[in-house]
Amino acid sequence: MEAPAAPHNPAEPAAARAGVHLTVNSPEQMRELGLHLAELLRAGDLVMLNGELGAGKTTLTRGLGEGLGVRGAVTSPTFVIARVHPSLVDGPPLVHVDAYRLGGGLDEMEDLDLDVSLSDSVIVVEWGEGKVEELTDDRLHVVIHRAVGDTTDEVRHVTLTGLGARWASADLNVLNS
Repeated sequence: MEAPAAPHNPAEPAAARAGVHLTVNSPEQMRELGLHLAELLRAGDLVMLNGELGAGKTTLTRGLGEGLGVRGAVTSPTFVIARVHPSLVDGPPLVHVDAYRLGGGLDEMEDLDLDVSLSDSVIVVEWGEGKVEELTDDRLHVVIHRAVGDTTDEVRHVTLTGLGARWASADLNVLNS
């Protein structure tokens, strides 16, 4: 993975600047990014994944699940909305949510009880922007950009931005290695 220079805007609050920009060249590197990111995660973390269809959100989450040592194959929860993967190593469970088919905000997601699960779990929400921000001020936004259209380009540009006190002191730059 390559790390391009991160833009810096001194007018942004420090919590909004807690971020890193990476270039990922293959699905295997995306999974490896998930493995490394899992080392930074703990119970109570909310990770919001955004990107085009096929960008690598589920591949990244598969790496997270592997890194967290959870049970079950991590696959897209598109049709079931959410899957819970219990830990096999006495760590937090992974709650993997696909909010693509959910139109509303947090109200529509109340049946998932994410607010109840958050303190004990790592919650990863694909397509969560505009839907789950009210769960907590502390969250990690992951945006995956890829070439669109008829292309075989595997390159992805990933931006990880930590928000809130939880991420203000986190060193996301360790993901550059």
